[in-house]
Amino acid sequence: MCCTGRKMAAPALGALLLLGAAAVGGREVSMQYNPGWNGSSVNVLHVRSVGRGDSLHYVWSSIGAPAVLLVATRSPSSALSIDWSRLLSPAPAGAVWIEPPGSVVYAAAVVFTKLFEYSKADASEEVFYPTYDLSDFSWDSINRTVNHTALTAELRGVPTSDPSGSFSNGSLAFRVTAYESGGRDGALPGLLHTANSSKVEFVLAGAAPRGNGSRFVLEVAAVEGRGAASRLRSTRSIDDEYTPTIFETLSLVAESRNDSSALSFLQWKATAYGSQIPSRHPLSTSPLAVLNPSPLSCRHAATQSSVQLTRPAPSCRSALLGFGPPPEDTFSPLIISIAATALGTPLLLLLLLGAAVLLCARRRRYSEYEPIN
Repeated sequence: MCCTGRKMAAPALGALLLLGAAAVGGREVSMQYNPGWNGSSVNVLHVRSVGRGDSLHYVWSSIGAPAVLLVATRSPSSALSIDWSRLLSPAPAGAVWIEPPGSVVYAAAVVFTKLFEYSKADASEEVFYPTYDLSDFSWDSINRTVNHTALTAELRGVPTSDPSGSFSNGSLAFRVTAYESGGRDGALPGLLHTANSSKVEFVLAGAAPRGNGSRFVLEVAAVEGRGAASRLRSTRSIDDEYTPTIFETLSLVAESRNDSSALSFLQWKATAYGSQIPSRHPLSTSPLAVLNPSPLSCRHAATQSSVQLTRPAPSCRSALLGFGPPPEDTFSPLIISIAATALGTPLLLLLLLGAAVLLCARRRRYSEYEPIN
């Protein structure tokens, strides 16, 4: 998949997103399956998010490895176009574009490339099993799961070749949720989102581990233009109101090389959950590595970075992706009021006690003398 369009400076993108997010009632979001194509043998889901003066496009696909193309435009009427013959050919470059081409201000892509499995034979040795290449998975039609009201969809797949039979009763799924306005997810880990973002949940269910205490690693690749670079940020906070015992948020942020402003992001918390009433599993994250560009890329794509997310199975984890800077948690009014009470009550008691001591001291001092006529 390829997207073409003129590049703009990051400040212009930031102003554009602020304008769209300020639209009354948030954004107008729509979902379309395989636009311009009647077949169901492949999956392309177009999520279009329209603001007052812009449009954001998320193009999810399982043609090759599962991926999402992110395009921001300065036109509320911009539209996706697909040359299906070219897209399904061995040379798909240029098969996807946005009309009008001059409206594109930013484009990037995120590709979910591989699933690794390993176990620890002892404290110092890790045993890796044959890798699951997600481009070799067979994916169900996402059209069966699209919910235009809830703005959700699910892409579920299994390996086309599974000699070990590990996926005979299992699957790997990507659950997508789009947002019309800002808010916070009710389900753990309670990610804070904006109207300029979408959520994806990775669900590994029913897969039989090939080793004792197996852990799984999902490789994620980010494709950026020459004017941008990816950087992994770690944000720590003492506030664990929404994700108990988790004090770190990780963000893979695409930054402008000119002024380091944030262009897009992939954000997650270092935890995974084993059920709807979750049992929590800690996660680790590998360093970034520079890779070769994938088939799903933008016109100016020059580098690709990967981050590996470790988790035990079965499990579910959530990540947020979108445009502009990643959302940052702040203390809620409840936490602020509790903290103010906890700190203010002792201080008030101290002041009252001090005033009482001073008053008693003054009365005692003057009571030692007889009144003078």
